[in-house]
Parts: sequence; C-alpha cells; structure tokens
Amino acid sequence: MFHRFRVCHAGCLLVVCLIGAPADAQGRDRWTPEQANAWYEQQPWLVGCNFTPSTASNQLEMWQAETFDPETIDRELKWASELGFTSIRVYLHNLVWEQDAAGFLQRMERFLEIADRHGLGVMFVLLDAVWDPHPVSGPQKPPVPGVHNSRWVQAPGADILGDPERHEELRPYIEGVIGHFRDDRRVHVWDVFNEPENTNAHSWGEHGRGTELANKVDMSTRLLPRVFHWARQADPSQPLTAAVWLGPWPDHDRVSPIEKIMLEESDVISFHNYERLDAVRERVNQLRRYGRPILCTEYMARTNGSRFDPILGYFQRERIGAWNWGFVAGKTQTHYPWDSWQKPYPQEPDVWFHEILRPDGSPYDPEEVRYIRRVTGVD
Repeated sequence: MFHRFRVCHAGCLLVVCLIGAPADAQGRDRWTPEQANAWYEQQPWLVGCNFTPSTASNQLEMWQAETFDPETIDRELKWASELGFTSIRVYLHNLVWEQDAAGFLQRMERFLEIADRHGLGVMFVLLDAVWDPHPVSGPQKPPVPGVHNSRWVQAPGADILGDPERHEELRPYIEGVIGHFRDDRRVHVWDVFNEPENTNAHSWGEHGRGTELANKVDMSTRLLPRVFHWARQADPSQPLTAAVWLGPWPDHDRVSPIEKIMLEESDVISFHNYERLDAVRERVNQLRRYGRPILCTEYMARTNGSRFDPILGYFQRERIGAWNWGFVAGKTQTHYPWDSWQKPYPQEPDVWFHEILRPDGSPYDPEEVRYIRRVTGVD
C-alpha cells in the first residue's frame, strides 16, 4: 500500500487522513500536447518570481515551524501582486516532510491562502540539486557574509541521492504533497526536480568545497524517472515539469539522457536561461518543436546581460510563462553574483545580480519596476 496524505480541518483540530491505494496504481498518463495547450489557454499569463521570504536563508528556514514567517510572506506577496505578478515559484524540502508531514501541509495551506488573497498562484518545486549537498534539519547557520545563496540546500541530500536503495524514501513525500493538493486551483504547476544534473562545480563541486557526489549525474538520471512516476501516481490535475537548463537543444537526438527524460516526461516544457535576449529566443525556438506550452522558470541576472528589459517584454509577446530569480533582497543574498563563492564581496554590489526590491519594499531600480508594471499591465 502507499498512502495519500490529506489534511482535514475540523475546527482547530488538524487530522491527517491516510487514503490507501493499490501499490500498482498507475495514476495518470503524461498529458498530450493538446491537453497541455488546452490547460494553458485557461491560465492567465503566468508571470512572477522565484520567491523565498527575505527572512529565510533556505527552504528549511522558510518551511520549518520555528521559522515559518507568514507576516513577512504576506507583506512581500502583496508587493509581488502590486507588480502585476500572477504566479510565484517556491521550493519545498523533503526533510520538512520527514520532520512533521501534517504540520508541513498545514503551513503550505497557510502559504497558499496568503498567495491566493493577493491573486497569486504557486508553482511548487519538490526537489533541487543545487548548492549544499548536506542539508540538516533544525536551526540553520547564518548566511556567509557577501556570498550568493550560501545556505541553500539540496533536496534530497547526497546521502539519499547517492544511494539508489534509499531513493524510495522520497516516495511518501512526493505522493503525499502532490496528493494533498492535486485538485487545488491555487497550485499552477508541479516542478518535480530543479536542475537535477547540476554538479555545483564552483561552489560545492570539484572547484569549490569538493563535497559533491562524483556520480551525481548518474544518480539523478536514475532518480528522475521515478520522481515523475510517483508524481503521476498522485493523479494531479496540474501539469508536471522539470526544466532543461544547460542547452543548446538543436536536435532532440543530441540532448543528454537526463534532458531527454525532462523533455519526454514533462506535461509542459520549462527551461532556465540567464543570458541575453538573443540566446533566450534561440532556446525558445528550439523548444517549440515539442508543441507544448513553454515556461521559463528562471532568468534575470543583470551582470550577465539577462535583464527584464527586453526579456520580460519578449516573454509577454510570446505568451511564455516567466519567473525571474529572486524578489526581496534578504538572507539568500542572491543580489550578490555567483562569483562571490570564489571571492566574497565586502559590500553590496553596485549592480545587483538578482532581486527586485529592498527589504523595505523600495525598488533597487525604480525604472526597472516601472517597466515590469507596464509589461504586466498594471500601468
């Protein structure tokens, strides 16, 4: 038996209901292109940001009961709504589920209530292969001064990812979270695994701290199809995706094995790009061959030439979903660039890498915010 978790509310009482299903239940199939496009036609233009409240340094600090911060979330999502955003992309973590599944689902419910009140839907990211491969539950260390995303953690950690016999431990988390929210209109998309083959070479990999798995790409390639399968077992009404990010993808036969899994299993196609508009346009044209909606779930790195103007306007004209990295500068410190891992910055850079607003809600660049509001139709 596997168990589908649902949180049932009876007054102030929180009850976790376990709904049994046959172990060989097939769930749903991958959507056809026609089904995917029919879903997309019913959506608003999906535009927004990757969101972590400014008071959280990583996914654990965002979601653990002791540091969950609905007041900051409410304030900052109000600001997102005022920019004309319709959606936010938010990372989860399997360790929070293992700590307290019922409490985790309850906090996710609270988060969705806040987002919905501000007119925002949510794309949840279930697993992530980027940054620290050794996550630990409980109080998180303070950010390393001047370093980009210094406390962000992978999900799962290397101990599970590196041991195929432990991959099954993730199944209750994947099926439980998706199963609970499988028909929730407030959930736009499930992103099942962020950059699964990212080896973090310059941070935790061979050129950084050297604590990454040597066979990480192989382990992620083994895990990813199982994650898609478990996700479909939960029978979600929302689409599933995993974003290709390295590129280019000029010919499907020449993409890597793990990219083939992402492209062949996703209901809607998603990708990341932190380059200039010409590179973004090239990637989009390559992905159009799949005949499915296209979502850019990460972009905007100013010193790389990836800027809202003109990229956001291009996405709007082409009706491509768009979520830039970051929103309010805070404990993730992603307004510092990636190279801060090699040389921490003694002070805030003149040109921010990511993020849009300061902690008080004022814009880093007022003209940039005016541009965003024009493109989203607020102004």
